[in-house]
Amino acid sequence: MAEINTDQKQKGGEKGLVKKGKKMSTRIDMTPMVDLAFLLLTFFLLATTFIKPQVMNLILPEKNQDNSNQPKVNEKNVMSIVLEGDNKVYWYIGLTNAQVNETNYADTGLRKVVQEQSKANEKLTILIKPADASTYENLVTTLDEMAINNIQKYVLDEYRDEDKALIQGFTGGVRTAGGNS
Repeated sequence: MAEINTDQKQKGGEKGLVKKGKKMSTRIDMTPMVDLAFLLLTFFLLATTFIKPQVMNLILPEKNQDNSNQPKVNEKNVMSIVLEGDNKVYWYIGLTNAQVNETNYADTGLRKVVQEQSKANEKLTILIKPADASTYENLVTTLDEMAINNIQKYVLDEYRDEDKALIQGFTGGVRTAGGNS
């Protein structure tokens, strides 16, 4: 693996004089170390299981160019979930004379509301409307709740002015930068 060159020629010189020896050079053969490094690298690559990406399966409808084929839904069968900032969740059923309720993302909050409403109405379609102040984490949590409760019909929808007016009417009307007041 390593060798030391000791190639010294003694020349006939004067008696009693000791010559200093030359510095010996060392040469290290790195081939075995490189082989070992590649063997270890290969072993760990083959023996390691990589992290599998966690994805959520969503079935998206086909894109229709005309709106004539869209199914009509009774507004009493539509529950809207509005995701606001500061981890606030508002929900209501229908649009006409809708009564807005507030909940949270806990098991006793959104999950319980979705379970109760889906048991009360088997034809329930849920509209999930994230506001600009809501976070991506809140949207993923809501989608997880749909999967946990086995809700088959839910839609990601835009947060519209009608929703904003309903929420402002429920909270007292004034919006601050951090959320509702």
